[in-house]
Amino acid sequence: MQNQWDVQLSFEEDGIHTMCDARLVGARAPGLSGHGEAVRSLDDRPLARIGEEMAASRALEELASRLKAQASGEIADEGLRPAYLIY
Repeated sequence: MQNQWDVQLSFEEDGIHTMCDARLVGARAPGLSGHGEAVRSLDDRPLARIGEEMAASRALEELASRLKAQASGEIADEGLRPAYLIY
């Protein structure tokens, strides 16, 4: 069996704030997403790339955390089911 999930990153910026949404997409991907934000200090040079990198890393961290929590919950659920329902 082959399965593929992709991570879709989308950004919004206003010159100071950069927001990123990270979403798992694919035919069998769980419907999970994560959100990350970065705020540029007024003393910093306006480099959009750095804000995108920070916001994306935070969104991916949140997505990974949600994915791990979902998988852990499903594992726990399997342990609580009667044996005849596991197969």
